[in-house]
Amino acid sequence: MKSSVLAAALGLAAAPALAQGAFVEFRALTPELAQRAAVAAMEHCRAEGYQVGVTVSDRFGVPQVFVRDRLAGAHVHETSLRKAWTAVSFRTPTTELAESTKAGTEASGIRHLSQALPLGGGLMILAGDGDVVAGIGVSGAPSPALDDVCAEAGIAAIEMDIAF
Repeated sequence: MKSSVLAAALGLAAAPALAQGAFVEFRALTPELAQRAAVAAMEHCRAEGYQVGVTVSDRFGVPQVFVRDRLAGAHVHETSLRKAWTAVSFRTPTTELAESTKAGTEASGIRHLSQALPLGGGLMILAGDGDVVAGIGVSGAPSPALDDVCAEAGIAAIEMDIAF
């Protein structure tokens, strides 16, 4: 009896998705735009005197591009990837997650996930209509707030291409 009730409940829950068709459609950045955003973020940091690594992921957190400046630390590969992944996974800038997942908060358990990195420098890249199309993570500037600024510069470099 329990299994038939569960099956019926699952069937009802799945009905709206089936009514929409068999496929899910989404948008993602081209590799060329992902590369342009990553390089622009890195160059902005370089102009400010910071050696960083930048990862641009697709909307699911899978890396598309990684660039690392000549003297950036070895850690920037992992941290920039995890920041991009965290931003798109939680659909929240990582600076906001850093605050909302502090010890003692209801969401603090997020910090126990192996991939999540609630530390500034991870942003979503949004199309003009607000659809998440990618994530960008920057690591290596002197502070997470400065990582954010560099990530914003990367997004600004492609903004006109994704605005509409």
